[in-house]
Amino acid sequence: MKPRTIVFFIAGIILSLGILSVVFPREGISIGSRTYYFPSLRTLVDDDQRKIELDIKTIPPEISQLSDSILFFDSLVNEGKLRFWLPDSSYFNSFWETVEQAKENNTIVRILHYGDSQIEMDHISSQLRKHLQEAFGGGGPGMLPFQTIVPTRTVQQWNSGNLIHLSSFGDSTVVRSRGNYGLMMQCFQMNGDASVNIRASKSNNVDDRVKQFSNINVVYHCKTNYLSGTLVDLDTKKKETCQKANSTVGKLHWDLAQPSKSLQIRMSGAANIYCITLDDGPGVSVDNIPMRGCSGQQFTLVNESLLTDAYKQLNIGMIIMQFGGNSVPYLKNAKDVSDYCSAIGKQIDYVHKCCPNAKILFIGPSDMSTRLNGQLQTYPIIHSLIDSLASTTTRHGVAFWSIFHAMGGENTMPQWVKEGLAGEDYIHFSQRGADLMGDFLAEAFNNSYQLFCMRRKMKQYNEEK
Repeated sequence: MKPRTIVFFIAGIILSLGILSVVFPREGISIGSRTYYFPSLRTLVDDDQRKIELDIKTIPPEISQLSDSILFFDSLVNEGKLRFWLPDSSYFNSFWETVEQAKENNTIVRILHYGDSQIEMDHISSQLRKHLQEAFGGGGPGMLPFQTIVPTRTVQQWNSGNLIHLSSFGDSTVVRSRGNYGLMMQCFQMNGDASVNIRASKSNNVDDRVKQFSNINVVYHCKTNYLSGTLVDLDTKKKETCQKANSTVGKLHWDLAQPSKSLQIRMSGAANIYCITLDDGPGVSVDNIPMRGCSGQQFTLVNESLLTDAYKQLNIGMIIMQFGGNSVPYLKNAKDVSDYCSAIGKQIDYVHKCCPNAKILFIGPSDMSTRLNGQLQTYPIIHSLIDSLASTTTRHGVAFWSIFHAMGGENTMPQWVKEGLAGEDYIHFSQRGADLMGDFLAEAFNNSYQLFCMRRKMKQYNEEK
């Protein structure tokens, strides 16, 4: 039978049933002891309409809108250029719960942002800090080395005393093998007296929240049974001294009655000084920790017990590891990519072991240009590297975010350079470009938080019913 014949046959049946529903007597037809009925066309339409209206009325408008919002933010979190690759859909939930409660619990939740030279000068971190502190409170520039190694926009520092700089990404193999570093993958060895003066930035380009500090810590590993620290508020000339008498990892802590914009910390004793933290009020702190030239494989060079104890001194909510760019020029084939990602997996496992309660986000490299056939083009290996990093990180139970995708993907670096968002090396962002990328990362986090809030509302609604 031809298809056209079949269509006409089906249409004829439908038309016949329609005619029958119109002409069939409403009181039915009696045959013997039985009466037969056929529903009218109007009845069929009215019943369907009533059912549709009933179904709509059982869904409150606000829940319908909430469902649409969940779908919308879910698509932003899991698709598009600002998406996350997540080991599970609820991965960030406990982090959002923690930062929401920071003010109520009078705590500071820290986000440690490790990275290569792409984050120097507080790049990317500063904008993420600004957005999160606007939402959840907090202030101050966060974590700093005891002595300036790389300048930052947030503060100025001056030091005195005999300090030896030790770094997991610059020392000799002999010194590295000792592994005596802290949270910043470097430390300053002090024998005797040393001091640091810190003054908050006065620049209009720096967020006002970081320009004062009232909660100060010095994290250290003491070599003897004596360590003393004196904090001088240079604005008011007030002094506060605290001492520790234990040869272990610990912290000196000061809470100022009024925030300061300029202070001095005088140290006395024998210790490895891991870091200073300068915060203001409960909320969120985003700590910028640049490691120039690093591939992200330095974490396992730090002694496990010392790193674990150092992390315990502060309330770490999240650790961001932003690496890969320095390795791109040296990765030539699939085996190189596989080996690098395998090494990154070991680093992630090590950091997670040392700081088990923190969420970890690994950020892959940006678009980077090289000359191929006389033209600037994306390094060919980048696509494979980013795909492998996304797979490796989620397989190791942590989240992944791609700067390459956030920029726009392949061959977008030349356009960023043209618009003044990146430098002439076609690798590093300018200040404007770094700020924009920080905004992108903050927006990705905001999408995740909004999805968390929407899902919580839906859960509460279902539990109340």
